[in-house]
Amino acid sequence: MCDIEVYRDYLLVGFLNPESDKSKQFEASGEDGALSIEDRRAISGILQKYKIVTFNGIHYDMPILGAALKGLRCLKLKETSDKIIQLNMQPWQIGIGAPSCDHVDIFNVAPGMASLKVYGGRLHCKKMQDLPIHESAPITPEQRSLLRSYNLNDLRVTNALWVHLQPQITLREQMSKTYGIDLRSKSDAQIAEAVIVKEVSATLGRNLKAPDVPRGTHFRYSPPRFIQFETQPMNDLLELVRRQEFVVTDRHSIQMPDELKKKTTQIGGVRYKIGIGGLHSQEKTVSYYTDDEHVVLDKDVTGYYPAIIINNAISPPHIGAAFMKSFQPKKEQRVAAKKSGNKTEADTLKIVLNGAGGKLNQKYSKLYFPQGFIHMTLTGQLSILMLIERLQSAGVTVVSANTDGVAIYCRRSLVEKMNTIVSQWERDTQFDIETVEYTSLHKHSVNSYIALKTDGKFTLKGEYVHEDLCPSKDGGIATNPANLVCIEAVTAFLRDDTPIAETVGKCADIRKFVTIRQVNGGAVDQVGAYLGKVVRWYYATGIEGPLRYSVNNYTVARSEGARACMELPDAFPDDVDLNWYIKESEAILADVGVDVATYPARGLL
Repeated sequence: MCDIEVYRDYLLVGFLNPESDKSKQFEASGEDGALSIEDRRAISGILQKYKIVTFNGIHYDMPILGAALKGLRCLKLKETSDKIIQLNMQPWQIGIGAPSCDHVDIFNVAPGMASLKVYGGRLHCKKMQDLPIHESAPITPEQRSLLRSYNLNDLRVTNALWVHLQPQITLREQMSKTYGIDLRSKSDAQIAEAVIVKEVSATLGRNLKAPDVPRGTHFRYSPPRFIQFETQPMNDLLELVRRQEFVVTDRHSIQMPDELKKKTTQIGGVRYKIGIGGLHSQEKTVSYYTDDEHVVLDKDVTGYYPAIIINNAISPPHIGAAFMKSFQPKKEQRVAAKKSGNKTEADTLKIVLNGAGGKLNQKYSKLYFPQGFIHMTLTGQLSILMLIERLQSAGVTVVSANTDGVAIYCRRSLVEKMNTIVSQWERDTQFDIETVEYTSLHKHSVNSYIALKTDGKFTLKGEYVHEDLCPSKDGGIATNPANLVCIEAVTAFLRDDTPIAETVGKCADIRKFVTIRQVNGGAVDQVGAYLGKVVRWYYATGIEGPLRYSVNNYTVARSEGARACMELPDAFPDDVDLNWYIKESEAILADVGVDVATYPARGLL
């Protein structure tokens, strides 16, 4: 692991070998100070002997290290660092480059584009620590030990993230061998672009470049023929979408037309809103149960965006037919790989297929095609609305919808009719539906819900994500944990009628009681001690007042009674306010539409 700290009069280059747990740190001090020749030789030896792992090292640490190895002094390194961090300049724009070594940057591999401190909190690393000395301050000899300790903690967090991401890293290593490209440091979308660009460049016989789509470019959406509605309100919506002009803004994003932005559409008892990214229903606080008369189902389209791209022949015009020649076979190859049990190949192709859609809307991507992106997303939303309209017209209740699927509360007498409608919709659109049956569905909103499946397992979304109860494809580090014991208490109650107080009272894992929150500008505790820009706390007895923003003294949301927990204790604290977590669990039940008045009072501890 490698991490670098740069000040105007101090440089610290840190390495950690996780196998031996040995660290090595190299320093230079004074504005005119530079790494010694001996240290440069030692660092070069490490770079050649080991695989080097960084967090955001491609953009920052490795180019800075390259400059330091060439003898650049502290003050110049700080000026270079400021250009990268504050002015967002690329290393090549400054004229610096990384040293040659086997390097993996896990910044883009991790989901969510968060900071290393945030990932450390999500991984429940023992110590969360912000930069102890302001980046513009001079460094005294006495302060260097603080920075060495901080640097070593960052190296340990980097290693924890590296270990957590091993399934993704292993798959990327295998993909790198398959495609002959180093994909280890790339996100799913970047992998998709790299693979497709390599193949289409070979087909075209030239290097592919990002297209120039001028700012102010405007266009309209032309729906495919199969988009057909039965009712006048939905035909009016289709006509509204047809006449909208979409504009590429100065930032090369696509501007949502005001008329469409304000529009909501009601089908049955649910309102729906079209967006640039996807369809969303507007329901809140409601629960549905499978019983003798009704069944609760979730129906999602398999590989929705890749299917839309293929079915509608969405090819960037600067690439032409070569795009589909590369893209389309991968869908059939993935289906065959899944059938044959070749999980590695299936997962590889899934990354390429799913990652390509997002690149259509990224300015610097060689797949950039904003018209195609809008065609993809609007076709997806209108297709789902078409399914909803057909179901509702037949008396089948759709209770919510999102980008690629619907949740249905269906009378058992209508199940056969529902299946007939879904099958016809699949034939009309050339999409494939997957179905999951729920014992119960409890929704706070379209993106936050708790669903109990018939096998006793849960589907948890949004603020209710809990990796132990419902493993996610991102390994549970895409969102900040908050009071996980409450999710355990709620799910145990919904599945087994276990008293809330029983689940909370038996839990002795402090990690399940903490909340992680990012605080712009940093937070201070109740006595004014600075905590950092990423804060961890639990609710404690005997604590009065909230945590506050250090810059304006505003209250940090939901931190009343919070005790900062920047370093996890070895033993469960005796001041955890268990009754707070019981009340919070009951509030969650109310938020997802469970009438807490209908079950016996569980009591507090």
